[in-house]
Amino acid sequence: MEMPVPNAAVLSKKSRLVARLQEVLPSEAVIHDEAETRAYECDALTAYKCPPLVAVLPSSTQEVSAVLRICHEEGVPVVPRGSGTSLAGGALPTADSVILGVAKMNAVLETDYDNRFIRVQTGRTNLSVTGAVEENDFFYAPDPSSQLACAIAGNIAMNSGGAHCLKYGVTTNNLLGVTLVMMDGEVVEIGGAHLDSGGLDLLGVICGSEGQLGVVTEATLRILRKPEGARPVLMGYDSSEVAGQVVSDIIKAGVLPVAIEFMDRPCIRATEAFAKAGYPDCEALLIVEVEGSAAEIDEQLGVILQIARRHNPVELREAKDANEAARIWLGRKAAFGAMGNINDYMCLDGTIPVSSLPHVLKRIGEMSAEYGLDVANVFHAGDGNMHPLILFDANKPGDLELCEAMGADILRLCVEVGGCLTGEHGVGIEKRDLMLDQYGLDDLEAQMRVKDVFDPAWLLNPAKVFPLKVSAGRRDFAA
Repeated sequence: MEMPVPNAAVLSKKSRLVARLQEVLPSEAVIHDEAETRAYECDALTAYKCPPLVAVLPSSTQEVSAVLRICHEEGVPVVPRGSGTSLAGGALPTADSVILGVAKMNAVLETDYDNRFIRVQTGRTNLSVTGAVEENDFFYAPDPSSQLACAIAGNIAMNSGGAHCLKYGVTTNNLLGVTLVMMDGEVVEIGGAHLDSGGLDLLGVICGSEGQLGVVTEATLRILRKPEGARPVLMGYDSSEVAGQVVSDIIKAGVLPVAIEFMDRPCIRATEAFAKAGYPDCEALLIVEVEGSAAEIDEQLGVILQIARRHNPVELREAKDANEAARIWLGRKAAFGAMGNINDYMCLDGTIPVSSLPHVLKRIGEMSAEYGLDVANVFHAGDGNMHPLILFDANKPGDLELCEAMGADILRLCVEVGGCLTGEHGVGIEKRDLMLDQYGLDDLEAQMRVKDVFDPAWLLNPAKVFPLKVSAGRRDFAA
């Protein structure tokens, strides 16, 4: 993707914009030096880069409102940014845009254990939400693999999930209310510290909207009591297809584990070299965890182990204590870092019906041979949220383009079997042009009309989600 270089008119506009922003923010919170703005030129989808015109780091809802009002008056697009961990280019700037980062907004504003909610500024990291309540035996359920770094703002934008979302749901199932700042600076409260609000489900519209409708500065989140106990079991199999069938059979049996995670041989080997978790030598393994009282755990695992044995596992290992449980999870938690230690890779995100797992895994293996690129699979198998890692050489001409073409075919496969383009990473720019493979023009028009209502000038997070040829005429994008 070629990004334009700011011209003289843009630079003049930049000077005026910086001066106005410095009137409402501390000078250190307005980053406009070209070298310093490069820190914001991309997110975790590092294949595409473009320094923004300016980056700002407000500390409150009021400061965010002031920034957006100025940008609205100046006609300057704004790209909201959490921690920059988006794998879909969700926080990629355009050359004429302002990056609005919420990293400084990380305070806990209210905690109510009786009513089981916590209200935080959305720059707070996912894991630190649990950290704020765990001494009182509570936790925040959604747990993306990047939870140590990712911000609640990005979780809400992409409707993030995680290993335990099979039982507890994704962000939308744990989000009670938000403070939303509109593009013109208006501050709106949606939802709150209660189960449901009357009228239109605007909270459902905001969660997963990828920063297209407003900037979420505060969030009221559901917190839960920690379970009495939890126990994982590791299962090794001779093929990915068999492991996929085991997942399907567990779900069919009506058992609801808290997590079902999948790893194939390339990922197992990488994590063993990296984390030395003691995983078996097999083609695929599953980590299935259940929780509850000791009696509940024994009953659920009884059913699960019976299913597992029917498929002739290479190894079946049930954790006997906390140390063994930690070792079972060790490799899975380190999987993405382990893969990055050995190769460049692109992490995909598509969702399929669980019953289609065997077919999709087989087809991905065939595509790997067709394209000549290795694939490692590690994903949330219980809800069909696929994360194939396509390995490529970033220094080899043409390899990135080949990788992207294969990734597009895998995502089209997800749609073909009745799934969708994304489970938790969002569309961003990565899947923008694939939206036409899932939606018709009328469907996209209906979605764009929602954005028209919230952001009539289409200044928020430009050039994302909607194919440019479909959204043409709503704004003359800079990317």
